[in-house]
Amino acid sequence: MPEKSKDKTPLTYRGAGVDIDAGNALVRAIGPLAANTGRVGLIGGIGGFGGLFDLRACGFKDPLLVAATDGVGTKLKLAIETGKHDRIGIDLVAMNVNDIVVQGAEPLFFLDYFACGKLDVGVAARVIAGVAEGCREAGAALIGGETAEMPGLYAPGDYDVAGFAVGAVERPELLPRQDLAAGDVVLALPSAGVHANGFSLVRRVVEQAGLGWNEDAPFSPGKTLGAALLTPTRIYVRQILETIRTTGAVKALAHITGGGLTENVPRVLPEALAAEIDKGSFRLPPVFEWLQSEAKLSDEEMLRTFNCGIGMVVMVGSAEAETVAARLREAGERPWHLGRIVHRKGGDGVRFSGSLAGKRHA
Repeated sequence: MPEKSKDKTPLTYRGAGVDIDAGNALVRAIGPLAANTGRVGLIGGIGGFGGLFDLRACGFKDPLLVAATDGVGTKLKLAIETGKHDRIGIDLVAMNVNDIVVQGAEPLFFLDYFACGKLDVGVAARVIAGVAEGCREAGAALIGGETAEMPGLYAPGDYDVAGFAVGAVERPELLPRQDLAAGDVVLALPSAGVHANGFSLVRRVVEQAGLGWNEDAPFSPGKTLGAALLTPTRIYVRQILETIRTTGAVKALAHITGGGLTENVPRVLPEALAAEIDKGSFRLPPVFEWLQSEAKLSDEEMLRTFNCGIGMVVMVGSAEAETVAARLREAGERPWHLGRIVHRKGGDGVRFSGSLAGKRHA
């Protein structure tokens, strides 16, 4: 048996690597950020054992709750390696609230989880400032979260984040609707870049190309590679909800995340229907052209791995398509006609036509 230590020096939690005072300092720093995300329905603020929210105060009569949880994948590693922590929190909110709005739901509140080996209050505060910015854009209240300091579990300087969002929708307004039919129109809304999916491959491509994060981005003049790739995921909540409520014509929505168009569009379609997508209706944005060329990826692999410039898909009846597109344009979007809904033949929920080398959308 190993010899017992005769050193009886008292141990402390701080000595074991967990600094309660640093955690308290972070809570104080977060307080004003969370307060700036306040909205109707919020009860109290952060600091309690749980966050409170009043659905009745929001005017819901027969609501269904919609919940989502997600992270930002290995895009987080890029934020850590470049020291650019300020906007990764926007990605975190976007990945959750965009999943909620596709069901017709209004995001109500958000909670975050921040885990590290040793808490750097400055870094954590910058990350959560981004979370608060994303919450304000989405109209969701930041009502709480968890900071976990776990020595020995994370390498020095590393951290992880996760997000949790809850929204509500009136029961009759839940999406997708049951009246999706062949002949319906598929509209696309542009992404801001890679968003927060596919970064394990992106990082591999950058490594293979022999580039550093501080070098010029081959696809974005005037920006470093790290800054260009860290462009945050777009949040589509306000423009989508406005369009749903003012037109009453949106039948289904799909958030284009991991799995690309190939995997995400069929998630909202009944088994008898498929989406026929015209690759010639858009051109790959420069970041995706570079990735495809550098990694020698096929169109099939691109469309299944990345959003390829499409962050959200909107499905509407053909008679209402222009009305919906016009409303989206009024809300600041740039929609285009991506394809149509057809009867499904075989197991594929998406059929592609044309080539990714087609003309760029307006």
